[in-house]
Amino acid sequence: MRRLLSLLTAFAFVGLTAAYAGEVKPFSDSKEIDLLTILPPPPANDSAQTKAEIGEVLTLQVTRTPEMVARAQADAEENVWRFADVLGPDFNKDKLPKLAAFFDRVVETEGAVVDPAKDVFKRPRPHQLSELVKPAVKPSNSGAWPSGHTTVGTLMGIVLSNMVPEKKAEIMARAWEYGNNRIVGGIHYRSDVEMGRISGSVIAATIMKHDDFKAEYEPAKAELRAALGLGGA
Repeated sequence: MRRLLSLLTAFAFVGLTAAYAGEVKPFSDSKEIDLLTILPPPPANDSAQTKAEIGEVLTLQVTRTPEMVARAQADAEENVWRFADVLGPDFNKDKLPKLAAFFDRVVETEGAVVDPAKDVFKRPRPHQLSELVKPAVKPSNSGAWPSGHTTVGTLMGIVLSNMVPEKKAEIMARAWEYGNNRIVGGIHYRSDVEMGRISGSVIAATIMKHDDFKAEYEPAKAELRAALGLGGA
């Protein structure tokens, strides 16, 4: 019995160690990038700005087309493969394992930096302030300021455009649409999106200086450019 317990304990330890080792580690966090010292506080709930921004969301609610809604719903997914409509069919997870692992860390970095700030700012979402707002995407009750989706979209866009500078304009335009679709979807105010773009830019500028980022960036970039039929850059 004692031997069995020892074996079970050993297996449990190995399992926990493997699970921990498999966790995606962000390139940075809120201790290094403190958005509370970078971003201004959000507008008050009863401010003229917030009321105007709710008005914009409500206007979009009655003017958005089914195609716009479909794009907003698809962009609710937080991963780099949403840029495939710019980079083409060869831009996919199966063909780019190094890039996939690298961007898993990039995406994880957004949450590690943004979520603590959201918890402090605590800006209500449009649908939480106005019962007239009916989000076209899955509702969220986390803080709205800044937009996490916009942050990660901007961050991914900046990194991708550095890897493929030939398509920088198209990639960044797609990143901007990714953020704007949070307004189309009725889940964010425009100023949340603006703060997300600032946040994504700050995170990108910070992590690109890290040695571990550089070590994973170069092989991921080489893999991507080879898959797209591009030479070295």
